[in-house]
Amino acid sequence: MALHQGDGSERRLSVSPLHGLIDPVGSMSAAPPVHKLADGPVMPPVAYQLIHDELMLDGNAKLNLATFVTTQMDEYADRLMAECRDKNMIDKDEYPQTAELERRCVAILADLWHAPDPDGAVGCSTTGSSEACMLAGLALKRRWMRRNADRYAAGARPNLVMGINVQVCWDKFCNFWEVEPRLVPMSGERYHLDAEQAVAYCDENTIGVVGILGSTFDGSFEPVAEICAALDDLQQRTGLDIPVHVDGASGAMVAPFLDRELIWDFRLPRVASINTSGHKFGLVYPGVGWALWRDKEALPEELVFKVNYLGGDMPTFALNFSRPGAEVVAQYYAFLRLGQEGFRMVQQACRDVATYLAGEVERLGFRLLTRGDQLPVFAFTTNREEPFDVFDVSRRLSERGWQVPAYTFPSDRTDLSVLRVVCRNGFSRDLADLLLADLTRLMPELRNQPAPLSTLGVEARSAFHH
Repeated sequence: MALHQGDGSERRLSVSPLHGLIDPVGSMSAAPPVHKLADGPVMPPVAYQLIHDELMLDGNAKLNLATFVTTQMDEYADRLMAECRDKNMIDKDEYPQTAELERRCVAILADLWHAPDPDGAVGCSTTGSSEACMLAGLALKRRWMRRNADRYAAGARPNLVMGINVQVCWDKFCNFWEVEPRLVPMSGERYHLDAEQAVAYCDENTIGVVGILGSTFDGSFEPVAEICAALDDLQQRTGLDIPVHVDGASGAMVAPFLDRELIWDFRLPRVASINTSGHKFGLVYPGVGWALWRDKEALPEELVFKVNYLGGDMPTFALNFSRPGAEVVAQYYAFLRLGQEGFRMVQQACRDVATYLAGEVERLGFRLLTRGDQLPVFAFTTNREEPFDVFDVSRRLSERGWQVPAYTFPSDRTDLSVLRVVCRNGFSRDLADLLLADLTRLMPELRNQPAPLSTLGVEARSAFHH
């Protein structure tokens, strides 16, 4: 959401004489205003060029090492998306084959994540993992309300246990749906939730525990199996039956191909639901996400709406109704084109670049928190004796076009500031070497500073890192 605060100015966009193909002078005199509609229309090529020129100020997506979101697909995916850009996903009866591709994607993910009965798994596409997390959280709350109807009516407040490293969408969920967020702080070298802390924060009002398969802060996997085992023990001791949701925004599309021995998914009976972002390591342009429940029992029936589909009812569960079908088609294209081995090769290439780059960064004198061997993501920080900090490094790299976020960790590690690099598909070994060359070139200059610039009055700007 953008909030416009007008300053009363009448700034207009400057139109070049060359834009006015028929009447250059007239085009110049018809320069459109910025913050209100012009009195009349603007020629299409003029409107295009004005917007195109402004957008050149955006960062280069390929050099954006902050984002997890896919920045590269092939020309056939582009073509399919262009062919589907006018299709509204919710119109199942008008676009039944798009609905069928969505259903196939859910079935593919259910099989990939080892649902007990893939044909019986319930799932849907969303606009991204944020919406998927909202849906999963809402299902957890409704299940808890069913089991605790009397206590809830008497004022019991539900809570959700998660590490403080969760993506901000979980804070939004708790705010919007009146759930107490029980955020487990970081401690020492523990940068995410562990089994001991998860259980310690649970009580009779806990609707669920969120385990993150790929923390956005450092790329690490939380120990989902250990958390489930600890909750199994808690149930044996106290009778509390607390389900787990796995936020696999990134990792749920990495671990199935690279870490097949890792148990984190529906093979664990306590895992009730899983989400992922198709537009992250699902290799699709934004925005598409997926939410799946292990079976119909995990998703309360009253939350499911029926829409007409080929003369019958098709269940749907989403916050958004109207949205484009192009991304869902692109997701099915990625599944169809790559298959198991193709996805493995792509994700392995990403991890190889990440582990290589992390090792080289460490050789330059930085301290690694993670090494890119889980998510193809790693976080690193400066050594205490250096006369520069992570914000200086981020600022200097941006001069060469690299977007490498620097940010401070949350409580109780606000003393720790890091840089993080996301190695997505398309960020090749060649680009990694160019980044290393620029970083190596900067090191003598950074080490000649008298002190970190943040101590000399220059604001330490924290970059967007989710």
